Amino acid sequence: QVQLVESGGGSVQAGGSLRLSCAASGYTDRTYYMGWIRQAPGKEREGVASIDSGGRTYYADSVKGRFTISKDKAKNTLYLQMNSLNSEDSGMYECAAGRGSGSLYRIGGSIWYFGFWGQGTQVTVSS
Repeated sequence: QVQLVESGGGSVQAGGSLRLSCAASGYTDRTYYMGWIRQAPGKEREGVASIDSGGRTYYADSVKGRFTISKDKAKNTLYLQMNSLNSEDSGMYECAAGRGSGSLYRIGGSIWYFGFWGQGTQVTVSS
């Protein structure tokens, strides 16, 4: 069973930065892809960024150029570096993993199915 545990959320002023981490465990199959999904109050869940098993990255237009997704394979940890944050970036950020089945998200022009989820970490950006 895949387990995902996020950390690194918090409160920051507009223009600031945060780095989210997601520690993954419970699998050794390198074919999983991973991503970050966020949900702001009153809004639909949004796919923010994803990374495939080959390390290629994909981003929502709303975060392109500001956010960077990366993965440390040795540590089985996924990261999301968030720069130039604004109030629209506030929300609950969830780490997700998948291998072809689960909830569908469109990120960076591609379709992703995420079947494993972390508990989420809150990001609050004040203006």
